[in-house]
Amino acid sequence: MNFQDWFKLFAEQIASTSIIEWLAVGFGVSEVLLAKKNNIWLYPTGIVSILLSMFLLLNVKLYAEMLLSIYYLVMSVYGWIIWKKRKEEGENQVSYSSNRDLLIAILISTIGFVVFYFALKNHTDSDVPILDAFVSATAWAGMWLLAKRKIENWIFLNISNIVAIPLLFHKKLPLMGCLTAFLFVVAIFGFFDWKKIINKNKLKLAV
Repeated sequence: MNFQDWFKLFAEQIASTSIIEWLAVGFGVSEVLLAKKNNIWLYPTGIVSILLSMFLLLNVKLYAEMLLSIYYLVMSVYGWIIWKKRKEEGENQVSYSSNRDLLIAILISTIGFVVFYFALKNHTDSDVPILDAFVSATAWAGMWLLAKRKIENWIFLNISNIVAIPLLFHKKLPLMGCLTAFLFVVAIFGFFDWKKIINKNKLKLAV
């Protein structure tokens, strides 16, 4: 398939995109921009996007990502509560992960992948169990780190994003694929923005 064929297919998919997918993408864009700014409103915005995405993912049989969305929902409420409690401290909560944090994140990714893959392979009609399981497991770890305001959340989320992009196009969800590509780029900037916050806090403590 040449570039013109790909472009035509993409245009056809965009033209047939449902209003639910447009809304999910719109709220998803808002969520990641707010996360980049370290703004607590990322959570209520994200919750709306998650609920809409759950409906879409269920329809295209991305079951692990559907479960991931439920986890996102729980972690969004959890993160919202934590961030609200720490509102007064704000940016001071952004930090690097400890060795223990990273170990837990890696365990979440590894165990999550094994569990997801086994469930998808043996108990669903998924045609992409490996990719679906990988995307979901690494994103689980990223969301856990985001709730704890650890800078490495951007790394885990982007590991998930880079695999999710072609997977979503394969499942004929072009807008969500484009959103994920956008999230990938924003996550890179988010990492460096949070790094600046950490360095600024270090300078304050040194003075």
